Amino acid sequence: MKHRATLQVRFYELDPYEHVNHSVYIQYFEAARVQWLAEVGFPLSKLKAEGIQIVVVELHTRYLGSAGPADELTVETELTGLRRASMSFEQRIRRNDEVLVEQTISATCLGPTGRPIRVPKELVEALRGAS
Repeated sequence: MKHRATLQVRFYELDPYEHVNHSVYIQYFEAARVQWLAEVGFPLSKLKAEGIQIVVVELHTRYLGSAGPADELTVETELTGLRRASMSFEQRIRRNDEVLVEQTISATCLGPTGRPIRVPKELVEALRGAS
């Protein structure tokens, strides 16, 4: 299942050359993942209440183009891997049909003690689109 989130570039996210600053794209990616979690019934407040943290352990970002003032962007997020206590995602930021940035990310589920725990079955089903 692929999630799509739409956003518009804000003026304060631009560098002096009127391009989105490279670090802002990572924030866009994270906001899209958090939005997806909320949309499938796992907002951060629920995860926190259940003692679950999803923590990024590795990311790789590749910049292919740049966004500018007031561009409308689409962030695509897809669950691409699942292990006992970890998940991996592929993400893309597009302006229309042009891919501007790609990211692969690995995250681990931690419990209340800060130790890895099994990714909750309900979360996996929700992200995969199961009912």
